[in-house]
Amino acid sequence: MENNTSLQQQLLEAGVHFGHLRKKWNPKMLPYIFAEKKGIHIIDLNKTVDHLQEAAAAMKQIAKSGKKIMFVATKKQAKEIVSECAKRVNMPYATERWLGGMLTNFNTVRKSVKKMQSIEKMLNDGSAESLTKKERLTLSRDKDKMEKVLGGIAQLGRLPAALFIVDIGHEHIALAEAKRLGVTTFGMVDTNCDPNKVDFAIPANDDATKSIAIITNYITAAIAEGLAERQASKDDDDSSDDTNENERKAARLLAEAEAESGRGGKGRGGNAPKRRVPATRRPAGK
Repeated sequence: MENNTSLQQQLLEAGVHFGHLRKKWNPKMLPYIFAEKKGIHIIDLNKTVDHLQEAAAAMKQIAKSGKKIMFVATKKQAKEIVSECAKRVNMPYATERWLGGMLTNFNTVRKSVKKMQSIEKMLNDGSAESLTKKERLTLSRDKDKMEKVLGGIAQLGRLPAALFIVDIGHEHIALAEAKRLGVTTFGMVDTNCDPNKVDFAIPANDDATKSIAIITNYITAAIAEGLAERQASKDDDDSSDDTNENERKAARLLAEAEAESGRGGKGRGGNAPKRRVPATRRPAGK
C-alpha cells in the first residue's frame, strides 16, 4: 500500500490530476472525476493509480512475449519525452506526425522505410560519390525528411501488438487505425476524451510535460522489466539446453564405453562363450 501512496504522491506533484475546463468535459469521464475546482475538473488519482498499474502489467506481458509496443505522441510537449522512452526500451515510435495509413497501409510505409535505408546506405558506403554535388544534397535532404517521420519505425518489421497514445483526442487517426486492425490500445485520457475508445485508459492530464513524463516513464519501466524477464528466461533456456546437450553427450559416451568393454570382455575373459564347432568337422564317434 505504501508503494501506491508514494506513486499517488508523485502523480499529485506532477499535476496528473488537473483536467480540462468543465465546459470542455466528456460526460463519459464522470467515473474518473473526483471534483470540480474553479471550473476545472480534478481527476481521481486513486483511479489513475489503479489504471496505470493495470496498463503497466499488461504492457509488461506484451514485452515479455517479444512483441512490439508502438509509442504515439505528436504533441509538442510530449515528443521528446516519448521518443526518449521508446528508444530506451528499443520500441517503435511516431512523434513527428502520424502518416495516414501507418498501420492500415503498413506495406507501403515499409517501402518508404526501405527507400530511406537504401539512400542512407548509398550516402554512407560511398556509392553516392559518382553523383553530382546537387544530387547528393537532394538525396541527403530527402533522407532527413524521411528520417524525421519514419525514423522511429525503421526497425519495425511487422505490425505492433499494441499502441501507447498520449492524448487519444489528438491522435484520433492512429487510434482509429489500431481499432480497425485489432491492435491493443493504451492511452492517457484527459477529461475532454472518451475513455471507452481505448482498451486501457489511464485517466491523466495529457497536456503538462511533467504529467506525460511520469506516466510514460512508469510504463517504460514496466516494459523494461518485461524485456529483462524475457532475456532471463532465454538465458535459462540456453543454459538448460547446454546442460541437456552435455547430459546426452555423457550418456552416449558411457553407452559406447560399456559396449566397447563388453566386446573386449567377451574376447579376453574366461567366461566368453565357447565357439560352436561346425557340424561337418565333428569326429564321427561324438
